[in-house]
Amino acid sequence: MKKLLSILVACSIAVPTMAQTSNAKMDAFIKPLLSKMTLDEKIGQLNLQGGWDDSNESSKAAYTQKVKNGQVGGSFNIPNPEKNAKVLQDIAMQSRLKIPVIIGGDVVQGYKTIFPIPLAETMSWDVEGMQRSTAITANEASSQGIAWTFAPMIDISRDPRWGRVSEGVGEDPYLGSLIAAARVKGFQGTDYLKNQNMMACMKHFAMYGAPEAGKDYTGMDMSKRIMYDVYLKTYKAAVDAGVGSVMSSFNDVQGVPSSGNKWLLSDLLRKQWGFKGLVISDYTSIEEMKNHGVVATDADAAALSMNAGMDMDMISEFFQKNLKQLVQSGKVSEKEIDRAAYDVLAAKYKLGLFENPYRYCDAQRAAKDILSEEHLQHALRIAQESIVLLKNNNHLLPLRPTGTVALIGPFAKTEDVQNIGATNASRSPNIYEELTSQLKGKSNVLYAKGANISENDMLMERIYQKKDVRSAEALKAEAITVAKQADVIVAVMGEHGGMTGEAASMADIQLQENQRDLLKELRKLNKPIVLVVKNGRPLIIDWEAENMDAIIDCWYLGTKEAEAVVNALLGKFNPSGKLTMTFPRNAGQIPVYYAHNNSSRPEQEGNKYTSKYLDISSAPLYPFGYGLSYTSFEYSPVTLSAATLNGTGKITASVTIKNNGTYDGEEIVQLYIQDVVGSIKRPVKELKGFKKISLNAGASQTVTFAITEEMLRFYNNQLQFKSEPGKFNVFIGTDSNTKNIAEFELK
Repeated sequence: MKKLLSILVACSIAVPTMAQTSNAKMDAFIKPLLSKMTLDEKIGQLNLQGGWDDSNESSKAAYTQKVKNGQVGGSFNIPNPEKNAKVLQDIAMQSRLKIPVIIGGDVVQGYKTIFPIPLAETMSWDVEGMQRSTAITANEASSQGIAWTFAPMIDISRDPRWGRVSEGVGEDPYLGSLIAAARVKGFQGTDYLKNQNMMACMKHFAMYGAPEAGKDYTGMDMSKRIMYDVYLKTYKAAVDAGVGSVMSSFNDVQGVPSSGNKWLLSDLLRKQWGFKGLVISDYTSIEEMKNHGVVATDADAAALSMNAGMDMDMISEFFQKNLKQLVQSGKVSEKEIDRAAYDVLAAKYKLGLFENPYRYCDAQRAAKDILSEEHLQHALRIAQESIVLLKNNNHLLPLRPTGTVALIGPFAKTEDVQNIGATNASRSPNIYEELTSQLKGKSNVLYAKGANISENDMLMERIYQKKDVRSAEALKAEAITVAKQADVIVAVMGEHGGMTGEAASMADIQLQENQRDLLKELRKLNKPIVLVVKNGRPLIIDWEAENMDAIIDCWYLGTKEAEAVVNALLGKFNPSGKLTMTFPRNAGQIPVYYAHNNSSRPEQEGNKYTSKYLDISSAPLYPFGYGLSYTSFEYSPVTLSAATLNGTGKITASVTIKNNGTYDGEEIVQLYIQDVVGSIKRPVKELKGFKKISLNAGASQTVTFAITEEMLRFYNNQLQFKSEPGKFNVFIGTDSNTKNIAEFELK
């Protein structure tokens, strides 16, 4: 540390203390540093690089030289960060101005304690719990040199064919905005300089969750009103929560790629919203603007992006290779370079890296905190809260711990977990091991794989999976033999982790045909069947919903997945999760979401010429907000404290909920409002509030919501955010399909 201080003093750089976080003090540090930097060194700060390869000495040497030359401003996803983060900073301290690198990572779902995939966590509706998950992630990752995470992903999406719904916040902007803010606060805390925190990066800005036909890396043209009223709200919430950085998206926004979109990155983000942090491109997205057809050359792409307001170029090195010549030719001003370099240096300043480049390398804290009992207990709790009970005929669940259980399916005895960005995650027990352990001495557990993940050779090749050496018929026959010996069948089916996430769009989101065939054969045995679904998106399980006795959706739950699933099966907790994305009954319904507008001819049975499908029900299989419990809840009618609402007042809406069952349980009580007549078409209902309550068997509780004028505002065609006088309907119930209604008038 003394050596570092002497170096900085020799370079005439004033070293800030931990308390110096005001803009004036930051300016006083960064501006003199910028004045000492050559144009090449400024451009070097804008280069965000992966590529550090422990196993390749040649590659490592080339990377080392770039860092020494001041040509790398940030590095990400380095292997073995507990060792290499310090090594990388050692190299940066050999550069002329001793400017540390900022080290980032895709710690999206956890670091070594792995939490449910982000979409699964939203099913808990536990906003504080989600904030805690990101705080733990920051704690663990920041102890091993990672100061910056490329999370949270907060894209609204209403198309389950898109694989990256697994990383998002679901379909609703109200709930999504609460989650976005909570995740930012969890990662960043109130002070970066508290070592257990890290800088967050909201992504993907913007509208990345609305891809045409559900295909990744594509865009969908939409009106600015829809952008403001639906898709932009989560990003705005993250900015308002103080997010430190923003990542541009791969798609275009109204014909201009996000990474070169001046309206998006400068006019909206910086000027309208007042964002003061760091803006980075997604992986090679600046280079990929050539594929969009809006630029012809590498230099044109670099110029478009820099002039739009970009700060750092991830991977493509288009800034590194072209900006100097662009400045010399006058196509980019050095003022733009200074702006971007300032933003990079400011991020490092705020993170305390100038004071101590090694502040995020803390082996002692890592040994104490990583995979601590406290972290693991939270992982179990949030995993349990994320499970959604979709069906439970004749109270089949929880299982009675007697007799013989047949555990069948390609995911019953696998370690496949979709760990998004997890680093060196340790192996956890699988469902077979956990169920066998918990039922030891009580019930016999038999196992059969029963089916491959899929018999689709192209799909299996694309997700890098090999089939079992046994034939599909042999696998099925073994499963039938095992199932015949059992009293109850637990079938664990769904998607492989490689079938969801980035670059994992699916045209057909039913269970794979061979998995469904196996379930059909098991159904013929006339034994009770529990279907456990592992998935990263809503699936089309219409046949399963009709023919299975019980269905639990467990998603990908991380380190504590097996324990959470088995605890649910055996009734060690009562499921309370609720869906945050609608489940379609047929792909022809997609996009399908609860907050749709009415048609000119609402569906009417018996009248062909109304808005419906002829061959299936128009209703989704499972609506937004849906989720069962081992108990049952009864809602009283909605009552309002007044029939009219004035602009500055409020109305109280109330319901009484009673637990009519024999189990204690938790219920997520949901408030929806409909603007009945507006100057433009309004959704049939919109989520405006929710409360999670706990009720003992037989107990009742009155739940109230305050309704104010502000809750009734929306963006009109002039992009004015305002309410309009008139009639409003209030719905309070167990999911978005509730008919429990009252009405009031806004004066």
